[in-house]
Amino acid sequence: MKIDDVPQDNSKTYYGHKRLLYAQNNKGSYTPVQSSGWDVEEAATLDAVNEYNRLAESARQSVIAGLISPLFYHMHKKRMDLPLLAQTTGQFQWQIKRHLKSKIFARLSQMQLLRYADVLDVSINELITIPE
Repeated sequence: MKIDDVPQDNSKTYYGHKRLLYAQNNKGSYTPVQSSGWDVEEAATLDAVNEYNRLAESARQSVIAGLISPLFYHMHKKRMDLPLLAQTTGQFQWQIKRHLKSKIFARLSQMQLLRYADVLDVSINELITIPE
């Protein structure tokens, strides 16, 4: 991409910030250039955020129905999937899958709940419940 082609569409998802990109100058060398966003990228980002919100609401309904533990809702609310939650908590995926079961989750120790709460940036009380 040439320097003059770097998009400057003032993307809402950048919140007034700029992003550093590399583009070719007149001599063909790559040089850093700031971009205020690209409409296509903004649309894709907003679609992804909406999908995560949809997944979180679906997870919330599953928790209310008693099909799964509140951990499932909080995982989606923080835009995480099973591999990412496993990596950030230092646990195996099979352990987290087990903790997604309501009966198992209800018996977790305070230390285990604290580990999840820290990673998900919520209190233990928030972790064991879901918002209305």
